Amino acid sequence: MVRERGTMSYRHLPVLILHNLPRAEAAHAESDAGVMDQVRAVAAALGRIGVPYRIAGVRGYEELCAAVDGGDEAIVFNLVEDLIDDPWNMTVVPEVCSCRWRACTGSPTNCLSLTLNKAHTKGLLSGSRLAVPEGILVGPGAPVEADQVLVGPLIVKPVAADASEGIEADGCVFEGFGPGVQQAVERIHQRFAQPALVEQLVGSRELNVSLVRRGRRVEVLGIAEIDFSAFGPDRPRIVDYAAKWRPDTFEYHHTPRIIPAPLSAELAGRVREVSLKAWRAVGCEDYARVDLRADDDGRLWVLEVNANPDISPDAGFAAAVAAAGWSYDEFIANCLRNATTALRRMGPVGGHVEVGRHLIIRRTRKADRKWIMTLLAKTEMFRPNEIKVAAEVLDDALAKGARGHYQSYTAAMGGRPVGWVCFGPTPCTVGTFDLYWIAVDPDHHGRGVGRALMEHTEALIARRGGRRVVVETAGRPDYEPTRSFYRRLGYREAATVADFYDVGDDKIVYVKRLPIAD
Repeated sequence: MVRERGTMSYRHLPVLILHNLPRAEAAHAESDAGVMDQVRAVAAALGRIGVPYRIAGVRGYEELCAAVDGGDEAIVFNLVEDLIDDPWNMTVVPEVCSCRWRACTGSPTNCLSLTLNKAHTKGLLSGSRLAVPEGILVGPGAPVEADQVLVGPLIVKPVAADASEGIEADGCVFEGFGPGVQQAVERIHQRFAQPALVEQLVGSRELNVSLVRRGRRVEVLGIAEIDFSAFGPDRPRIVDYAAKWRPDTFEYHHTPRIIPAPLSAELAGRVREVSLKAWRAVGCEDYARVDLRADDDGRLWVLEVNANPDISPDAGFAAAVAAAGWSYDEFIANCLRNATTALRRMGPVGGHVEVGRHLIIRRTRKADRKWIMTLLAKTEMFRPNEIKVAAEVLDDALAKGARGHYQSYTAAMGGRPVGWVCFGPTPCTVGTFDLYWIAVDPDHHGRGVGRALMEHTEALIARRGGRRVVVETAGRPDYEPTRSFYRRLGYREAATVADFYDVGDDKIVYVKRLPIAD
């Protein structure tokens, strides 16, 4: 294990504020604008804290990867709530960061993916012995079957939409099953191209519970209740899209939050307990919000777990933070501290970290070319003709990028390159990839850079459906440290070609099978 040098502080680590760009359609203009409110608030807090940052907006998966690769920030503040190529791609932001040795604020990919789907979340929460409203899932184009009908009142909503999108009080709440429910289901299918969730509308009180990880503890902040007292009997007591985003509506001005909620000590204790169990059940980290419904008898149902809640200053989460006695800047700093802890855990070879110089792996840039060529010569391991071939491979990778055969990545510390790797699919095979080049600055040998590059490479290959990595290296004595490096990483010698590179210099072929990616 490599000894950690120094104590890493978030104040030494630059931050990338990553967010989704507004969508073209006007239907969700208000919630998209809410994302930009969060960006401005986080940027202002980082400025006051004294942490350097860069802002990048993305629309799709490739832009996401390019944005992360476009800088050397050790921490990504994740404000991505949607991507236009596939909404589910927003959930992979933490994984994209992790395989590049960046820490990401908020919850991990598996939690985001789970909680984006309300039906999957309901199933898991129910399995964890938490009460949830009864519901049925109706796939696109399918009708609500007669034997699926629930006892009303009912609410119809998209199964995988955020920010109350698709929830309009005058078209989604019904006293019981009838033509209106089927029409609402069809509207969800047409508008969102996803299943509709028909769910019992339980209770009359809506509670929002904000939770934050602080060190090893998860703190339940003040419980908020939505005040529906201005609603008449003909108006459903729900927080729909208008209540959240449209200032010109009755709902927006008559759904204030009350913090702390006027609950008995016994009921408040149960709300905290249920919310913490929900957090743990779905695997939240950093911060999240749990939404519940309660009836007059104190029965509780978990509506959903929002693992990526709105943290703009006028949103409910920030209000809960303030009610707990934190400033907004303290909350943002806490997110960075959590991310810094994650960096220590993910550090290559036992967590080697230098203050302000955390290892970053990103796609190779044109500005790296001169350094890579110098590195190859500096190692004194490659002949001039080999370095010439490396230059040709690198130039092809730089010219074609992610769509090219050769995939090139650079490891950097403190903005300075310290390692390089290049790989690609083996021609005429299915699932086999070649590792063409890997080199580490001799001044950084023994610091886990090579292992980090290999783990990064194997993760990317697995995501592309790769099942085997092939490495060819020299058999001469001065290459024994290189061969030992591959063996330590689980590579096994598969073949030897005698005198391949020169008389007495064999070619040794190593192979490693990769686990099948989920």
